[in-house]
Amino acid sequence: MKGQLWRATNPRLGEEERARLVSELMDARRAVGASLRSGDTSAEKAARAKVHAAKTALGERGPVWWSDGAPDENRKLIKNSSYADWWMGQAGSRTSGSKG
Repeated sequence: MKGQLWRATNPRLGEEERARLVSELMDARRAVGASLRSGDTSAEKAARAKVHAAKTALGERGPVWWSDGAPDENRKLIKNSSYADWWMGQAGSRTSGSKG
């Protein structure tokens, strides 16, 4: 969703583990789509559980992976987060024609 914060993948994951988990996530997302197209609600539920498991393993859900005390603002609208002022400053610089 536009204007919404999403938690990043845990940067401490090794590259091989991250790639494996991303592959599992993509497989699970394809399974969700296939189950929706076929109308198989039990397969959809199982596929969504696999999506959740992969996202949790990546650090995008579940316990926070950072240790600086910053709050978890995942899925929060930027305008309602602690990043609101920073984001507005970024948006202003992007719309003024500057690149970078």
